[in-house]
Parts: sequence; C-alpha cells; structure tokens
Amino acid sequence: MKQAILVRNDLKLPKGKLASQCSHAAVEAVLRSDKSKVDKWRNEGMAKIVLKVNDLKDLQKYNQLAKDYGLTTALITDAGRTTLSPGTVTCLGIGPDDDEKIDKITKDLKLL
Repeated sequence: MKQAILVRNDLKLPKGKLASQCSHAAVEAVLRSDKSKVDKWRNEGMAKIVLKVNDLKDLQKYNQLAKDYGLTTALITDAGRTTLSPGTVTCLGIGPDDDEKIDKITKDLKLL
C-alpha cells in the first residue's frame, strides 16, 4: 500500500509552499478514501512517494488515468493567498491503494 503525490514541476514552488501543497493532497486523498484501505495503509507504515510532472496538462492526464483505474484522487487548487494566483492547480494525491495499482499509473514518473 502507498500513496502518490504528483507535483507540477513548472511552478518551481518554494520549499514551504511545496510542502503545504503536498500535505493538502495527502490529507484530502485520505479523507476521500475507503476506510479499509486507509487502515491497511496505516498498518503498513503509510508509504508515500512524491513525483514530478511537467505541467498542468500532465497533472490532469494522470488525474484522469487514476480515476479510470478506480483510484481515489484529490486535485489541489491553491487559494492564492501567498505565492500563487488564486485557482492555480498545484498537485494531485492518489490513494492510498495497492502498490501495483498506483505503479500502473505512475511508473514512468521521476521522484521529486
């Protein structure tokens, strides 16, 4: 079991902003997930991977792929209170779910 967080590389987010956006994606995806999957993931150590995508188009593509495979997703849009314009889509949380299911979607992406 693991969770994947996909981040737009084109935004060049400052470290603090990046951390907060990834946190939003992780939490929101868990809140949307089936409780039994979350429990299993927690018992296995709550593995997470943070991966990069090129831009918004790629992020949207992976969001749709994950949904098509039946995975839980959380696409994060920034409120625009600090470094980004309101409505900027920053990252995507996928899962938690079985490693194999997430790997089918994310296998070609590189770690952030």
